[in-house]
Amino acid sequence: MIVIPAIDIKGGRCVRLRQGRMDDETVYSEDPVGVAKRWEAAGAKLIHIVDLDAAVTGRPVNYDTIAAIASSTDVPVQVGGGIRDASTATRYLDLKGVKRIIIGTAAFEDERFVKELAGCYPGRVAVGIDAKDGRVAIKGWVEVTGMDAVELALRLEDSGAACIIYTDISKDGMLAGPNVEATRRLVDSVSIPVVASGGVSSIKDVEELRKIGAEGVIIGKALYSGTIELEQAIEAARG
Repeated sequence: MIVIPAIDIKGGRCVRLRQGRMDDETVYSEDPVGVAKRWEAAGAKLIHIVDLDAAVTGRPVNYDTIAAIASSTDVPVQVGGGIRDASTATRYLDLKGVKRIIIGTAAFEDERFVKELAGCYPGRVAVGIDAKDGRVAIKGWVEVTGMDAVELALRLEDSGAACIIYTDISKDGMLAGPNVEATRRLVDSVSIPVVASGGVSSIKDVEELRKIGAEGVIIGKALYSGTIELEQAIEAARG
C-alpha cells in the first residue's frame, strides 16, 4: 500500500480544513513548494494536491501554485479540485510531474466525461468519491446528493479510471480515525483499486486500511500536526 501525503491549496497557501468547511481552516505553510520538498525528503513516492478554491468555483484558481509544486520535485503528483472540463484536465495532464488527475463532481454529473478522458489518458485519470453519511457529496462538499457512494463506484467501475479515491467527509481533518467499515464496503464492492482518505490519525489506522485491501492511503492533518511521521507510515504500509 502506498502512503500519499496531502497538500491542500487555498489562496496559494497550504491549509487543512475541518470536515471540508472552507471557513474552518488552519494554515500550515505559506510555501507549498517547500512542503512538497519536505515530503519528498521523507520518502514520498506520490503527493496528493487539491485546489480547494477550484473545488468550489470550478475554475483552476491555484493552477500556478500547483504547477510550481509539480515541477519542483522528482516526486509525481496527483491533482484534484474543480477539474470539470477537458480543457482544465488537459492543462494539468500536460504539466511535467503530474501523474494523474482526480475527477469528482464531473464524474458524478457525466460518466461519459470520465470514460472519454480515461480513454485519451490511460492510467492517468482517477475518480474521487467524497461521501457524507454514505451519500456522495459534490462541488467542494457543499452539495450532498442522494446517491450512495458504492452505487456511484459501481457505475464508474468500467470507466477506465485508474482508481477510486474515497474520502469520508465527516472524518476529514478530525484526527478521529478513518471510516474503515465504509472503506471496506467500497473495496469489497468493486474491482477497481481504492485509495482511502480522511481521518487517518495513527499508524494503527494505516495498518487497518492495508489489511482491508486499500491500494493507498492519503494522509493530511496527522502529518502536519506531527501525530504521524511519514517515514513510519510508509513502513507500516509495507506490512
